[in-house]
Amino acid sequence: MSTVQEVNSRVRGIRAPVNLQGLAACISDDVFFQGVKKPFKSVIDVSSGDPHKAGMPPISFIRQVMAVCLYPELLKEKSLPLDVRQRAQKLLDMCSGGSVGSYSTTSIGLPEVQKSISEFITRRDGGVLSHPEDIILTIGSQKGLSVFLNLLTSGEGKTQTGVLTPMPCPHTLPMLLDMTGLALVPYRLFEEQGWAVNLDELHRALEAGRVHCEPKAIYISNPGNPTGEQSCAGFQSQTSSLFLLIVYGQDKEFISYKKVLSEMGKTYAETMELVSFHSISTAYIGECGLRGGYMEVVNIDPAVKKCLNFTPSAPVLPQLALELSLNPPRPEDSSYNSYTQEIHHIEDTLSQNAKRALEFLNRVEGMSCQPSMAGPFLYPRVHLPPHMVEEAKRLGVKADVLYCQRLLEEEGICVGAGCENGQEDKNYHIRHRYLLINNKINQFHRSFCEAMLTG
Repeated sequence: MSTVQEVNSRVRGIRAPVNLQGLAACISDDVFFQGVKKPFKSVIDVSSGDPHKAGMPPISFIRQVMAVCLYPELLKEKSLPLDVRQRAQKLLDMCSGGSVGSYSTTSIGLPEVQKSISEFITRRDGGVLSHPEDIILTIGSQKGLSVFLNLLTSGEGKTQTGVLTPMPCPHTLPMLLDMTGLALVPYRLFEEQGWAVNLDELHRALEAGRVHCEPKAIYISNPGNPTGEQSCAGFQSQTSSLFLLIVYGQDKEFISYKKVLSEMGKTYAETMELVSFHSISTAYIGECGLRGGYMEVVNIDPAVKKCLNFTPSAPVLPQLALELSLNPPRPEDSSYNSYTQEIHHIEDTLSQNAKRALEFLNRVEGMSCQPSMAGPFLYPRVHLPPHMVEEAKRLGVKADVLYCQRLLEEEGICVGAGCENGQEDKNYHIRHRYLLINNKINQFHRSFCEAMLTG
């Protein structure tokens, strides 16, 4: 393979990432290892959904149990809570040879973990049954989604499979659709209405998509990523691929699409195909680096479901972490009080930071931001002066990317550019994780815009 023309054409067609995090890593290296003088001591990354990277501590109970599973000699360590050691032994008993270093006992995960997840979903949905055989353990939600999207891939031109996709959408999704050979069919979320989903817009997008492809699935992020809206249910489509995340929002209730589907009557509840994805990167656990997750498949043809048996299952340790996250200590357990305190601290921190960050961003002249009902991000609109838009064109980059690059280079703050999330209109946005709030954005935005206007 000597030239790029010999590379798979589908791979060549994948849209290039903006890679602001790569630039952030280079600047960090310059500051720490090369001694380059900057007006900041370190780079602060608020572009990603990685809570531990942003400073949120891991849950002690989960880390303690995993530590014992990795080093079973700790089962004898009396300084660890009794329920930690008992839980670790129970998890080790699930593993072949009593070791997390063994292969998973089936290709789609540990049966005991599948059962535990199905029981959790049944509790969550008020008794709507979930079956262990419908649970497939995955290497994070992205890998599971990729596997399932590959099953949908077919056709070319007007017969190419299309996926109705919210705009804005998670920044990894457009590249994933390119990679799997699926057509992105955008449906707009309405910013002025709190990034609401509009059924008329969904029908418009469906008809527009049918002009150039064959839409077969709808992707719904619940709650919205990066906008934090809670999506409405009820749009009727032949196939629904639903990507589910746990809600962070204050005084907001998580709405399960599977539960809604069960309430729509047999016509839909027993026929509409639905796939739900979840991972330990989300919610309070925030263990992004472990790369563990699951998908639940509903009303999928058994022959099609067999194809998913070839999905590479998650390594054993993330499966155990997933089981722990869904079945935390009970009131009678010795770790219950400390676990509950940690969870409440995270809830309070997220709620307070979301409120403070929203108020702060809306005070910045030239920015406006809708509230986030759930999820880890705020997605403010940034009003950029015409001079900057023209300079960005001259440099061959998107205007919001140029803004993010300058913010990173001058203040050491890494935010996400809205174009990564599929924003193609003239309303520029940035993606900001609200776990960290930095007042430098205000000063930078004001001075940057003034410089552009006078320059």
